[in-house]
Amino acid sequence: MNTFAYHNPTRLFFGKGSLENLATQIPSGSKVLLVYGGGSIKKNGLYNQVIEQLHNLQANVFELSGVEPNPRLSTVNKGAELCKKEGITFILAVGGGSVIDCVKAIAAAAKLDGNMWDVITRKRTVEDALPFGTVLTLAATGSEMNSGSVITNWETKEKYGWGSPLVFPKFSILDPTFTFSVPRDQTIYGMVDIMSHVFEQYFNHTGNSLVQDGFCETILRTVIATAPKLVANLEDYQSRETILYSGTMALNGTLAMGIQGDWATHNIEHAVSAVYDIPHGGGLAILFPNWMEHVLDEGVDRFKQMAINVFGIDATGKTDRDVALEGIRALRTFWTSIGAPSRLADYGIGEENLELMADKAMVYGPFGHFKVLNRDDVLAIYRKSL
Repeated sequence: MNTFAYHNPTRLFFGKGSLENLATQIPSGSKVLLVYGGGSIKKNGLYNQVIEQLHNLQANVFELSGVEPNPRLSTVNKGAELCKKEGITFILAVGGGSVIDCVKAIAAAAKLDGNMWDVITRKRTVEDALPFGTVLTLAATGSEMNSGSVITNWETKEKYGWGSPLVFPKFSILDPTFTFSVPRDQTIYGMVDIMSHVFEQYFNHTGNSLVQDGFCETILRTVIATAPKLVANLEDYQSRETILYSGTMALNGTLAMGIQGDWATHNIEHAVSAVYDIPHGGGLAILFPNWMEHVLDEGVDRFKQMAINVFGIDATGKTDRDVALEGIRALRTFWTSIGAPSRLADYGIGEENLELMADKAMVYGPFGHFKVLNRDDVLAIYRKSL
């Protein structure tokens, strides 16, 4: 295990009725920028509940709607300009991870003299940010309790992750009932994303990570057991509750204590959705098993452990490699069984832009920690995913 320091300043309110805590977390009389996506929060009534709470705080409310599923730099810039113009003192993100990621960038850009894209592309660092909180409506990214964000520059077809300790949410409110209206496909993508976050941390070479491994395997088994019930009944409270909590725990720093995760597959997928604007979780469902097969020989024991401890594969009379491959196939079978895509062709993606996507994935050079990938590796994974 590596030496590490852990700090997570986000206050988490979890469970039915948690929205009532909003009134205690935002200073009375604040100038609040309310940020949300396509308007589903108005259809399910959450918007009115939030507005009522803000009015009770005598807040002066401004709104930015229409945040994209892959949030765009243009929307970030629009929000930052609004913050500067109106003197916004607090931002409230109401939505899923895309809305929260967008708000993190807005919070930083509002205090930045210059171009936020320079921060996202690692040319500058964040020195200050507006405070913000979140009301989560989708279990997926874990952005509600971490300091990471992913932003797309649609004009240049680039999509990169960035982060700063200054963009942890001050608080996050998670009421499972707010996720009832999430459509089936988005629910599935969210569960794939949760499992993928766990895999990115599970596949490491650190050593002596028994506790971290146990956390990872428990979350994976829990999502696998819960997913079919949730897909069958999108308003099953206990299933929504379980998946919502799993999503937060998958990426709030707990699993990463003392280990070095991989994160190559996320980088490979970001290049795909930068060019094609496909759902992030859908892209991960396609790519991750193919990454696993590509890097298998880098750590057969780790894949065997996953096969046995997560998918219950019987290892009797089999080689370690055969057990490992059976585990990877079990993952693909599971994701397919709940309705996740398995090929890039499912999104109409062929060979025409593989070279372009590989170039975008390699913008910072070779990447990955479980196995360092070069451009040929990325192209091989893309081709296997067609």
